[in-house]
Amino acid sequence: MRSLAVPAAVLLALAAAPATAAASSGGAGAPSAGSADGPGRPEVPPGTAAGYVVFDRQAGRIVAHRSAHRKFRSASVVKILIAIDYLESHPSVPRRDQALLRTMLRVSDDAAATAFWNRGGRGRIITRTARKLGLTDTAPPPADLPGFWGYTSLSALDVVRTYRYLLDRADRRVGDLILGHLRKAGRCGSDGFDQFFGIPRGVPGPWAVKQGWSGYGSTPPVHCVRGAAASGTTTGSTTAATTVSTARAGTGAGGLSAAGTGPVPDLDRPVLHTTGLVGPGERWIMVLLTAHPAGTGWRRSIDRTTRLARELYRGVAS
Repeated sequence: MRSLAVPAAVLLALAAAPATAAASSGGAGAPSAGSADGPGRPEVPPGTAAGYVVFDRQAGRIVAHRSAHRKFRSASVVKILIAIDYLESHPSVPRRDQALLRTMLRVSDDAAATAFWNRGGRGRIITRTARKLGLTDTAPPPADLPGFWGYTSLSALDVVRTYRYLLDRADRRVGDLILGHLRKAGRCGSDGFDQFFGIPRGVPGPWAVKQGWSGYGSTPPVHCVRGAAASGTTTGSTTAATTVSTARAGTGAGGLSAAGTGPVPDLDRPVLHTTGLVGPGERWIMVLLTAHPAGTGWRRSIDRTTRLARELYRGVAS
């Protein structure tokens, strides 16, 4: 249990640092003064919940944050943890599983994620990886919804720590494979959703990205066309798919309040997440998790999230 007397900046420093080095980090990773909302930071629209963290790998510290510990349901972002758990328990990967990893990470194939999820013990995957990576806000889906991997809870700060693990602590075989796929992510998800929103639309490329969304139904409003141009990008793409939408799961299953409390955060609201490595030499780890008012459509959600990502990047890169 965290003591209320501990400054928020110290908590963020400890949570952002690798678990094995947290005690001796000397504050590395702590946000500087004024790094929360303020001049140069994106203005979050009323009714939209946003949690974001930007970690500057060159400076070795967090340079922007908001609601860093707030829990969101993961949607497809959890596929990174699924991949870590599988690779670290399989020194040799059969060709069939190599193909599944590729489609899960590059085009966010849900069937591939489900295959690894079931084989790895479902929620035990999250328990193992959270413990190993030192994730403080990450939890598996509720016990009565064990197959719903998209109902994993996580925070922006935990996703930053996951990227830092892949870059700095994981075996090179694991980090290089996962990040290599994210650097070559396809624009179109395997389910037909066009996934150029947030980082891929609002931040100059190239980037390595993993996206997620849930609550918009299982049919894309406009079917994605591979190779179509997208403004504001150079190279790269995003990977995400509708994991377990409210259309499939039912809005009442494991419901919760808009504040993000309860077993499945924001189950009554659509969520849209954009995460990855951005900037020259992949200098920054950027994680932006959002939950939008109930009934918000896909287009409005991606426009809001893209604007937030663009403003957040401009704020730290200027």
